[in-house]
Amino acid sequence: MMRRTRDELAEMKLRRVLQQNQNLKAQLETTRLPVSQASQSLIKYCQSTKDPLIPSIWGPAENDHFVPLRKKWKCCTVM
Repeated sequence: MMRRTRDELAEMKLRRVLQQNQNLKAQLETTRLPVSQASQSLIKYCQSTKDPLIPSIWGPAENDHFVPLRKKWKCCTVM
């Protein structure tokens, strides 16, 4: 009886090790992107995408649709 329990435990341990091995193989095959390339892509995206919450970069404040709210209420707007 004790022998069977040890065999079952050993089999469960083997299954876990095999599963972990498969996971590691899958991670090994994943394509990697160098940090320099990823950061360059992020910089390019930030420079080309307009952010309405940063109007000073994209033009004068009169073109910002958040400015009338600030002038009217004379306080900060929390979004």
